[in-house]
Parts: sequence; C-alpha cells; structure tokens
Amino acid sequence: MWRLRRAAVACEVCQSLVKHSSGTKGSLPLQKLHLVSRSIYYSHHPILKLQRPHFRTSFQQFSSLTNLPLRKLKLSPIKYGYQPRRNFWPARLAARLLKLRYLILGSAVGGGYTAKKTFDQWKDMIPDLSDYKWIVPDIVWEIDEYIDLEKIRKALPDSEDLAKLAPDFDKIVESLSLLKDFFTTGHKLVSEVIEASDLLLLLGSPGETAFRATDPGSESDKRYRKVSDKEKIDQLQEELLHTQLKYQRILERLEKENKELRKLVLQKDDKGIHHRKLKKSLIDMYSEVLDVLSDYDASYNTQDHLPRVVVVGDQSAGKTSVLEMIAQARIFPRGSGEMMTRSPVKVTLSEGPHHVALFKDSSREFDLTKEEDLAALRHEIELRMRKNVKEGCTVSPETISLNVKGPGLQRMVLVDLPGVINTVTSGMAPDTKEIIFSISKAYMQNPNAIILCIQDGSVDAERSIVTDLVSQMDPHGRRTIFVLTKVDLAEKNVASPSRIQQIIEGKLFPMKALGYFAVVTGKGNSSESIDAIRDYEEEFFQNSKLLKTSMLKAHQVTTRNLSLAVSDCFWKMVRESVEQQADSFKATRFNLETEWKNNYPRLRELDRNELFEKAKNEILDEVISLSQVTPKHWEEILQQSLWERVSTHVIENIYLPAAQTMNSGTFNTTVDIKLKQWTDKQLPNKAVEVAWETLQEEFSRFMTEPKGKEHDDIFDKLKEAVKEETIKRHKWNDFAEDSLRVIQHNALEDRSISDKQQWDAAIYFMEEALQARLKDTENAIENMVGPDWKKRWLYWKNRTQEQCVHNETKNELEKMLKCNEEHPAYLASDEITTVRKNLESRGVEVDPSLIKDTWHQVYRRHFLKTALNHCNLCRRGFYYYQRHFVDSELECNDVVLFWRIQRMLAITANTLRQQLTNTEVRRLEKNVKEVLEDFAEDSEKKVKLLTGKRVQLAEDLKKVREIQEKLDAFIEALHQEK
Repeated sequence: MWRLRRAAVACEVCQSLVKHSSGTKGSLPLQKLHLVSRSIYYSHHPILKLQRPHFRTSFQQFSSLTNLPLRKLKLSPIKYGYQPRRNFWPARLAARLLKLRYLILGSAVGGGYTAKKTFDQWKDMIPDLSDYKWIVPDIVWEIDEYIDLEKIRKALPDSEDLAKLAPDFDKIVESLSLLKDFFTTGHKLVSEVIEASDLLLLLGSPGETAFRATDPGSESDKRYRKVSDKEKIDQLQEELLHTQLKYQRILERLEKENKELRKLVLQKDDKGIHHRKLKKSLIDMYSEVLDVLSDYDASYNTQDHLPRVVVVGDQSAGKTSVLEMIAQARIFPRGSGEMMTRSPVKVTLSEGPHHVALFKDSSREFDLTKEEDLAALRHEIELRMRKNVKEGCTVSPETISLNVKGPGLQRMVLVDLPGVINTVTSGMAPDTKEIIFSISKAYMQNPNAIILCIQDGSVDAERSIVTDLVSQMDPHGRRTIFVLTKVDLAEKNVASPSRIQQIIEGKLFPMKALGYFAVVTGKGNSSESIDAIRDYEEEFFQNSKLLKTSMLKAHQVTTRNLSLAVSDCFWKMVRESVEQQADSFKATRFNLETEWKNNYPRLRELDRNELFEKAKNEILDEVISLSQVTPKHWEEILQQSLWERVSTHVIENIYLPAAQTMNSGTFNTTVDIKLKQWTDKQLPNKAVEVAWETLQEEFSRFMTEPKGKEHDDIFDKLKEAVKEETIKRHKWNDFAEDSLRVIQHNALEDRSISDKQQWDAAIYFMEEALQARLKDTENAIENMVGPDWKKRWLYWKNRTQEQCVHNETKNELEKMLKCNEEHPAYLASDEITTVRKNLESRGVEVDPSLIKDTWHQVYRRHFLKTALNHCNLCRRGFYYYQRHFVDSELECNDVVLFWRIQRMLAITANTLRQQLTNTEVRRLEKNVKEVLEDFAEDSEKKVKLLTGKRVQLAEDLKKVREIQEKLDAFIEALHQEK
C-alpha cells in the first residue's frame, strides 16, 4: 500500500511540474496522465456510479490449483538525455538540472507502473466471487439511490491539495550528488528485476515473489541475490506450492460455505419467509431424455449420439471408487476381486438440498447420510443387477437408472460399465468377455460420449486391456479423459517415479487423451468414509514427491478437480451436439408419421399401453355379459353336460347289473345300493367338474366370439392368455360338494312320480338314453364284423380276415340268443366250447377271448332292443304304477329309475346354476381383473402378447415424439440459462 501512495504522490508531482513549466493552471488531458493518476481521476469523476458486477461468461479452468497468471514486467529502460559539451558553467549546470528532471520523471513513471502491475496481480489472486452474487441482498447494488456519492466526492481533497504533499524541489537540487548515486543503484536494480521476472515466468510462480524482489532495502533480497540459480528455482517452486495450497484451502472453505448456503436456500421454509418455485434442473431434464431413450431401446441400438460420461476400465481398477468419490457417497456394492458391476448403471448427479438417491421407477428416497440407507441402496442395486442377468449369463446390457442429488455435486450423467476382463474364470458364462466388450463398444461408439478411462496405477501398465479398446474407439483422444488410480501405491511400489509421469503424460500408452488425472481412492478399506478418503488424498498430494518435483501439475490431481473437468467437458459436449440430435429425431418422427398415414390411414396411433387398456375394457365387458346369461340357459347346458358325463356309469354300472335280476325287489335293492355308493363317492365331484367346465366354455365363447366389423384380431393372443391364466387361478368353492351331496342323495331317494306328464318324460328320457347306447353298440359291431353286403356292393368295400372271423362268431352267437331270449349276460364255459367247435367245423379258428368280446356286443344289442320294447309297453303303465303294479304282470321299475336320475339331474343343475350366478361368476370376474392388473405391470408380457407391425410402429412413434418434446424443452431451458 505504501507503494501505491508513493506512486500517487509521484503522479501529482508530475502534474504540478507540468503546470509550473507551462506557466498555466489548466489540467492535462486524461490520456497524458500516469496510469495511477488516471485511476485517481476516475474515482472522483462526477458521473461515476456504483454498478452491479456482471457475471463472467468466459471459460474457467477446472482446478482451483491452477497457476496464477503472471504478466511479464515491461520496464522501460531509462534513456540518458545527451547534451552537447559547453565551455561555460551556467549552461553545464542547467543541463545537469534538466537531467535531474528526467531522472525524477522516469523514477515516478516506473514506480507507478510497477505499483499498477502489482495491484493487478493481487486482484487476479482474489477468487472469482461472481457466482456468489445472489447471496448479497439487492439493496447493496442500489446503495447509490440512498447515499449521495457526489457529496462524498466533493468532500475529498482535489489534485492541487495532493500536490502540496510533494517534496520541496529546492532541497532535491541541493542533494544532487546523493541522487546521482541513487541513479546508479537504481540502474542495477532494474536489470536484476528484469532477470528475476523472466525466471519467474519460466517457473510459473506468482507475481508476489517477483514484486518483492524489487525492494532494494530488505535484507532477504540481499540474501536472495547471493544464492545460486538452482536454489532460486527450488525456493520459487516451494513458494509456488505453498501459495497454491493456500488458495486451495481458501477455495474449499468458500465452497463449503456456498454448499451450506445453497442447501438453506433450496430447503423449504416452513415459516413462509422465502417461497421460491424451483424449476426442474437441466441435468434432471437431460436425464429424463436418456431414460426415455433407454426404454426405447434397452440394448442401446438406437445410437442416439447424445453425450454421456462412459466409465470404462479393467476389473478392480477402481472405477466404482472414482464414481463414489464424484457422487460423494459409498453407493455401489463392493467385493474383493469379484465382479460386482454386472450391468450398466446410469448415475445422474444433480444439486439438491439433501444428499439422497432414488431409482427412476421407485419413489423411495435413500438418505446417503445414514449408513442404514446406504446399505439398503447397495443391496437394492445388487438385486437389480442379478435380476437383469438372464439365466446362463454373467452380465446384462440392461441399464439401471439411479439419480443422486446433494449440495455441491457436479451436474453430469455417468454410465458405469462392467469391468473389462482378460480371462473367463470359473462360474462365469463362456461368452462373458465378448459380451463385456460388445457393451463397452456400444457405449463408446457414440461420437459424443466422453470416455473416462480408469487405469490402475498399482499394476504394470503392460497388463492393461482397456487402453487398447479406448484407443480403437477414440484414436485421436478428443473425448477421452485418462484417470490413474491408486497413485499412493504406485509411488510406493514403482522404482522409477518418472514412469508415473510417462503414464500421466500419455507417453507409455498408444492411446491419446484430452486430459490426464491422478487420484487416490482410499487405503483399500471398504469401511472408509468419503470424507476420510478425501482428507487422505489431499494429505498425500501435499507431501507427494510427484507434485513437489513437478511431475504432476496441481490441476491434474484429486477427484474434485477430476469431477470439475469431467462436468465441464460434459456440458460443453451437450451444448455442441444436443441441437443436432434434436433435428435427427425430428426427421425420424416425420418418417414414422408418414409410414403410419400410408399403412393405417383410418386407425388411431395407439401404443402398446393404450392398446392394452382398450383390450382390458373389452375383456371386462365380456365378463360382465357372462353374468347376464339366463338361468334357463345355464340349467339346460348344465343338465345336458352332466348327463353326458355320468350316462356311461348309469347304464353300465347301475342299470345293466340291476336289470339282470329276476324280480323287482332285487332290482330296486341293487339300484338303491349302487346309487348310494355313487352319490357318496363320485357324483358331487363330477357335478362340480361339469359346472366348472361349463363356466369355462361359456367364458371362452364370450372371449373368442367375433364381434363383427369391430373385431380386432390384434387382441386375440392377449385374450387367450387372460383366459388361460384366469382358469388356472380359479378354484371352485370347496364347500359346494358337501351341500351338493346332500341334495343329490335326497333327490335319488324319492320314487314317487306325481303325474302322467312326469311318467311320459321319464319314458322319453329312457328311450333317448337307450337309443343312444344302441346306436353306439351297432357302430361297434359294424367296426368289428366289417361292412354288410349293401355297403360292399355300393361302396366297393371288403372285409378283412379278422372281420370275417368276428362275423362268423357273431352269427353263431345270434343263433344261440334266438334259441334262448332270456339268456343271462355271461356265457358259460361249455357254451364257449360249443361255439368254438361249431366254428371249427366250418373251418374258422377262433380264440375264447374273441368269443367273449363278440358276445358282449351281441348281448348288449339284444338287451337294449328288449329294453326299448319294454319302454313302449310301459307308456300305458302309469295306472298300474299308481296301484303299485298289483294284479298286473307289467313291471316298470326301470322307468322309475330313469325318472329318479332325471330328477336328480334337474335338481343338481339348478343348484349348480345358483352357485354359478351367485358366487363363481363374480369370483371369476375378480380373477380376470387381477390377471389384467398383473399383465399391466409386466411389460415383457405385454410385449409378448401385443405384437405386430402396427403395434411396433405406434410404439416407436410415441417414444420418438416424447424424446423430441423433452429435447426441445431441454434446449429451451439451456438457452435460458445462457
């Protein structure tokens, strides 16, 4: 400050000298004043007003340790004025006085210029606080409206008053000899200052040291001139390092204060003092665009060319640790030597009041300041990775999207890829190495992707695989940032420190990079906190020989500088490429819309979700229509289906055995016993099965029935899947069989036929049943003996040898029945022998089993014909039935049996219909809704069931429109931020 005051006084002296020499009191023009004088002039100018500082829009370097720029001191050499030699002493004295004037002017100008340079250097050393302008209240910028600065300016002394403070020039003339010595000393100092300034510019040292070296009166300058050049360089490097560390600490303190202030601003004030409507941040908008693109094509085949920070590296190279340091939280699952990253993880970093993390498809927030939430987040990420990996695979290309918010985080989007491996170990799929390479290449082929290449510094560089892969994708290194991890281990283990410098400078690898960084990611303990790792990293680099010996530059170390550099490159790439990508999606949208208009001009553009909702409504309408089926229809189809199911058992196991008895009492006893056994064991279960199958058939009929012109076959697969899943889930009420068993038992015990109409109905039912059985028996006999003579002549058909044998056996058995029409149902052994011998006499060889099989069909036909004749006789038997067949040879107990069966079928059908309409249809409708809800949440199921060119085209069109809209909104917000 004393030099500033001294320069100001010198400038006032210059002005007073000019005034006195010209003989006028007018002021000089502003351009002719000294620089410091000019600054004083501006500070008192009447039109000067305090203005709000403007934001800086120029590009700022990433590191807070960047070398402070030095401007080379341009000291004008002092030129000696030449005067011709005079023979008289007054002229010589005048020349000496003029030379003294030039000496004083030169000293004043040089001192003022040096003071201005020093002031500019100090001003450049002060950190840029324009980003914190919002903290200062608006009243500070409007202070000139409340305070009259003009009055304050007038109260200050003017330049004439300041000139009075100048020294007396008469005394200066008297000390001419002393000034001559001072001039000689000053000339030597100027030469030394120029030499020192050149040396400082070569070393990149701050200007403070160079300015201090120009002080001729300090003892430290005298010692400084005595040391050698090497010691000067070491001292200046040490001062440079201390200065950079000092500014590093200042900047960290300011950033910490800024983080706390921004956290307070972003938090909601419950008292209502500050209510700021926070808009969605740029990075969140950009992340949404990438999420839509990920849904558009999970395998990353669209090649959208939107910027991402792709993190690649060898397995266990420290990729996860670097990401955690950038995210400021231990969020990823960890393992010692085991592959933990099994699928790409997209991490979106953004600024927020709280340090939290959440997945894009979940509303749960994980508090990253709590260890319990961190453990839960790591577990959830591991579960999602294993879920994405298909059976028989080790890695998956499906992306997990994670958003991390917190105060002070750098805004960017990073994609962590599985680590590149050299050998497939046991437990891995054989194609694991190729899949990892294909995933990495797919992301790095994006020309706008920033490749963050992670290299383990603790292992030999020759063992690296990822560097060759990165050099293939980005041979010129225009979008690659190289990061050397575990530098502390590298410095400890590597014999030659220059090898680390070669790695950082890119001389040891064939790959090129945009920037090279060295970081430390902890001591290898997984329980270390982020703050502990950051403190250890800073402490290591402060004491590291790599930084002290200038092998590494200050802006190339620490993960904080790395995150600043990556974030700046990311946003630079975004601004350069996002508009071009938006135009490409506009062209894609136009092409898709044109294709839709040409192929489906009369259909709406319904995507897969909209089509599913339409199909869901149709299915629910069809289920509702199922409840509108009339009771009569239900009972008819139930009774018919139940009789078809039990008719075989009734005829074969109940009626035929009972009909073989000789009297009515034995017939009724046999029937009652068999009906009781049947009711207790089989009948209720059969009835429930029939009812469930009937419900399925009706449900399927409604689901698959064409709806005319409105029918859309695109829903057929979905409806079939819903029907099958619903039927699989639906179960009939377990208590239905118990109640049904009691009802059926009571119905079969009743033998009283009340009127002639029921009697006739029973006879008609019996005739239908017997005729159906007779028809089936005749078809079986025809297949056994072959076509008759009529079919052989008309249709040119012949009998086989086996059929001829069956025919001869049938004819022989029919002769036996004609002789004894009351023959029992089974053949005796002697009868079988007689039949066989009769056939052998005609040259037909038969087996006894063949005779029995043929007899079963022949006797069955004979019995059914006899029973049908008996039905005709019983038509007029209702009168005898009312008299219990007293004084009558006619017995119609078989008619009573079929009436009991018919009544049981009617009562069972009515009971099942009530259960259907009151319970089961509603339960079925509920199951259908549950199935539809499950299908709605299963995107893979919808993709499988709703397929076709129309669906895919509508789906692509919707996604492209959504991407374009989000890109347009992002671009607009990006322009507004500028």
